[in-house]
Amino acid sequence: MALPRVRVAKDKADLVQKLLDTKGTTGNFQTYADIVIFAASFGVKHQKRVPLKEISQSEPAPISLEVFISRGYDWVIKLIAIAHTQDINILSAYDADAEAQRVKILEEYANGGLEQLREELRGAVDYTERLLLILNSERFAEEKTNEEFDLSRFL
Repeated sequence: MALPRVRVAKDKADLVQKLLDTKGTTGNFQTYADIVIFAASFGVKHQKRVPLKEISQSEPAPISLEVFISRGYDWVIKLIAIAHTQDINILSAYDADAEAQRVKILEEYANGGLEQLREELRGAVDYTERLLLILNSERFAEEKTNEEFDLSRFL
C-alpha cells in the first residue's frame, strides 16, 4: 500500500517556493519536506492549526510521506500528533486511519505555521535574517520576560 502524501495549501504555495533553496532564490530550506516540518513546528508553537481549503497541485506537489521518513521526520510527525490528540493509539503503525489522521494534523499545523510565517516575513527581501531573528526571539523569550525595557526589538 502506498504511503499518503502531505499536501500544501494553494494560497501558501508561493511562500513555500520562496523558502526553498534553489538557484536564483534566497531560500533557506533544501526540500519541501524541511519547510513543511518547520512550518508545522512553528504552527504548534503558536497553537495555530488551520484546515486546508484548496490544495496546490503543481509546485509544490503533494509530498510522499516516504520523503519525511527518509529525512528522519517521522518522529516529529508522531510527536505533533500525540501532543494534539493526547491519544497513544495515533501512533499505531498498523492502522491506516491513524496514519491518515497524523498526516492531516501535520498538514493543518503546517498550514497554520505558514500563515504565521507569512505575517512574520512580510516585507522581507531576504528571509535568512528574518528567520534568524524569529528563531532567536523564540530561543531567548524566557530571558527577556524579566527585563523592564528591551531595546533588542528595535534591531
